[in-house]
Amino acid sequence: MASQSGSPGALHWAALIAGNVALALGPWSVRLADSGPVAAGFWRLVIALPLLWLIARRMGEPVSGLPRRTALLVALGALAFALDLALWHVGIERTRLGNASLFGNSGSLVLLFWGILVARTMPARAEWAAIVLALGGAAILMGRSADISASTLVGDLFCVSAGFLYAVYLLCLQDARKGLGGWSLLTRVCLLAAPVLLAVAWLRGEPIWPQNWTPLVLLALLSQVLGQGLLVFALRAFSPMIIGLALLMQPAVAVAYGFLAFGEVLGPLDMVGMVMVGAALAVARARTG
Repeated sequence: MASQSGSPGALHWAALIAGNVALALGPWSVRLADSGPVAAGFWRLVIALPLLWLIARRMGEPVSGLPRRTALLVALGALAFALDLALWHVGIERTRLGNASLFGNSGSLVLLFWGILVARTMPARAEWAAIVLALGGAAILMGRSADISASTLVGDLFCVSAGFLYAVYLLCLQDARKGLGGWSLLTRVCLLAAPVLLAVAWLRGEPIWPQNWTPLVLLALLSQVLGQGLLVFALRAFSPMIIGLALLMQPAVAVAYGFLAFGEVLGPLDMVGMVMVGAALAVARARTG
């Protein structure tokens, strides 16, 4: 598959792989954190914020001053991102890690539907394939979760809702990304979303101040700084299809450590459902990338 800006080198491939692995390890840190799940999202942003600000300054990206319309869109996007993290982190604790990783990335499918709606055209064959695969795979996974317990099914629904909100977040920031660098945008989002997560954690009565900082520091560095940073570096070197296929690494890694660290076991039908949803996400990412 041809790249978008010449042939990608070994460094680009390493960044693409390492970025997806880093993002896939995020749910593990949420499980290990001794704060509440929403509070873990708050610390993820707060710990990462100084590093993101320093990187944005180093890259010469503006970190203050926005037109009113852009500032409003960024604020709405930050609110959607905060609620996305809140729902996803709660879902991570209530379902299997592979399911959480898959459904948490379902925003790609929402963007695909949105693109079809805006264009007012019937889906192409690849888009129909993504829709059928996603619906079929999701039905299998949620049916299996319901067989395990009502709690795991609820966890899946939390993660699907998070994926929808992540799509809202991306749509809100679509225009802002044209005039702002990625690092400065991440800095602004963290600054606005962190207080929302803190308020939600407090309203839920979660423990907020952790006794063990290690999982939260790892969460901030792996998910918010390293994972995002490596993907930002790698994105321009690859076609959307390669980026979409690389997304499949995240649930695969989550399944592996879910089994090794938490004893989560997937049966053959679970694997079929994951492959179907994962393939749909790859198609959706390619079509919307």
